[in-house]
Amino acid sequence: MSRLRVAVLASHYGSNLRALHGASLEGEARFGIALVIGNNSGSGALTYAREAGIPTVHMSGRTHPDPEELDEAMRAALVAHGTGLVVTAGYMKKLGPRVRQEFNGRIINIHPALLPLHGGKGMYGKAVHEAVLAAGDAVSGPTVHFVTEEYDAGGVIAQSEVPVLPDDTVESLAERVLAAEHLLLPAVVQIIATRAPASADR
Repeated sequence: MSRLRVAVLASHYGSNLRALHGASLEGEARFGIALVIGNNSGSGALTYAREAGIPTVHMSGRTHPDPEELDEAMRAALVAHGTGLVVTAGYMKKLGPRVRQEFNGRIINIHPALLPLHGGKGMYGKAVHEAVLAAGDAVSGPTVHFVTEEYDAGGVIAQSEVPVLPDDTVESLAERVLAAEHLLLPAVVQIIATRAPASADR
């Protein structure tokens, strides 16, 4: 059985990478993790990937000071690893035009709020959950969406609602939303993998 080759871009601990990789090892999985790219050489995501035997690449402004060179190097790495789907999961950098063009319609992101609410530039991590609580929202939860030129502006693929409790703090809400992310993202990737042409996994 051929499986969709997925590249994951991450900047920090990589909890969604871990959830995706775990799901990819299940017998019914139609996808595998072909590459992990990180812009933080000391990130937990890259460490986890190396220990799991997943090919890794560190690419950042330190390795490629010229943004155009970084964009092309990332595009080339993704192509070289036979990538069929790119997942940005806690990746704190905007993708360049060459990567976006090469993988148009095949780049997805997971955001910790119900887009179009609480999205856009600067809306990530703690700031998102602070905004949800400040707005008095009754529900929150993750959104998987397509990546475009603008932050969090691509079409919504799937969402999962998480109730906002009266006594919620930023930390407690973030914990529950993250748990929902770990279920939603692998489920979406599995669905995409069953519908998309897949190259043979290694």
